[in-house]
Amino acid sequence: MNISVIGLGYVGLANALLLSQSVNVKAYDIVEEKVNMLKKKESPIMDSEVSFFLNREDLSIKFIKNFRDAVVDTKYLIVATPTDYDESKNYFNTSTVENVIEKALKINPEVIFIIKSTVPVGYTSELKKKYNTENIIFSPEFLREGKALEDNLYPSRIIVGEKSERGQEIADLFNNNSASKTTPILLTDSTEAEAIKLFSNTYLALRVAYFNELDTYAETRRLDSRQIIEGVSLDPRIGSHYNNPSFGYGGYCLPKDTKQLRANYEDVPSNIIGAIVDANTTRKDFIAEQILARKPQIVGIYRLTMKSNSDNFRYSSIQGVMKRLKSKGIEVVVFEPTLDEEFFYHSKVIKNLEEFKSISDVIVSNRYEIELEEVRSKVYTRDIFGTD
Repeated sequence: MNISVIGLGYVGLANALLLSQSVNVKAYDIVEEKVNMLKKKESPIMDSEVSFFLNREDLSIKFIKNFRDAVVDTKYLIVATPTDYDESKNYFNTSTVENVIEKALKINPEVIFIIKSTVPVGYTSELKKKYNTENIIFSPEFLREGKALEDNLYPSRIIVGEKSERGQEIADLFNNNSASKTTPILLTDSTEAEAIKLFSNTYLALRVAYFNELDTYAETRRLDSRQIIEGVSLDPRIGSHYNNPSFGYGGYCLPKDTKQLRANYEDVPSNIIGAIVDANTTRKDFIAEQILARKPQIVGIYRLTMKSNSDNFRYSSIQGVMKRLKSKGIEVVVFEPTLDEEFFYHSKVIKNLEEFKSISDVIVSNRYEIELEEVRSKVYTRDIFGTD
C-alpha cells in the first residue's frame, strides 16, 4: 500500500514516520528547505522521537519535492496543511486543504483523502458536496508540541470520521503502527469527529484558564497558589494534569480552536465557550499589570516558546504580554536562542544570556529554567511546579 502525506509540520511528519513502519510513504511539503533537511535525516522540528525515527534504517519513506510525484499511485492521501484562524471571518483559513484536494484530484481522481488539519464543524460534508466525492474523511489528531510522534505511538484514542469498513481500515492502520496496539477506536460521522477535535482542545483550554484564574486570585490575595492547587488536584476527579499556571493558553491549537468553536456557537445558547476565550485575554492583562507594578524600565522576555524543550512560539501567550507592556512605553528585549533575527516585532533580540540578564530590570519567564537562578530576584513567573 502507498500512502502520501502533504504538509510536514508536527502532525504530518509524525503521521508519515509512524505509518512508514509498515507501508510505503511519500511525504511532501511546499517548503523545499524542510524537505532537504529531512532528506539529510535532520528534523525541522524539536522532537526527540522524530529525530530518532529519521535515523532508523527500516522505515519505508521518501521525502519528495514534486507534488505530482507525491500524489500519483497512492491510495490514501493525508492532508496535514496549516489552517490558521482568520479573525476577520471567524473561520479557519482552509484554503490550503482545498488547494491540495483540487490539485490531487486532477492527478489521481480515485485517491482517498484523510484530513488531519483542524477544520470547522461541518466542513468535511461541505467538501464532499463541493468536489462531488465521498473520498474525503476527517480523522482528528490529539498531539502535544514536541511530542507529536510519541503521541502517535501512544495515542489516547483513534477517531475516524466515517462509519464504514474503510473507516475501520484507516483506524487499524494507525493502531497497528502504534506501540500500544490496544488504543480505543471510535468511528463516528464526519461532523461529529470535527466537533470532538474542537471540544477536546477547548476543554484543555478551559483547564488552563481555570488554574490561571485560581492563580490570579491567589496572587491578588497574597496566598500560596501552589498549596491551593496541590490540594485541589488531589481530588482524583480533578487530577494533577494541566494545572501549572502560565501566562495564558497559547500555541498553535488552543487559541484558534477555542475561537472557531465559539464562532460555531453563534446561534446556540452558551456561556462557557466564550468565557474561556475572554479569560485568556483577562489573564494576560493581569500578568502585564503585575509586571508593570514593579516599575521596570527594561523588561526582558526569556524565551518566546510556550513550554520547555520546544522551538515553537506561534501564538504564545507571552507575546500578548509583550504587546501590553510595549503599549505602556516599556522597553522590551528578548532572549530566544532559536531566533536568528536582530529584532522580534521591533524588540531587540539579545543573543548573549549574561548581557540579557544584566540589561533587564525584570525578566519575564513563562516557564522557569535553572539558568535564571542567579537572577531569581529579577524573574517574574507563575510557573508553580517548575521552580524547585
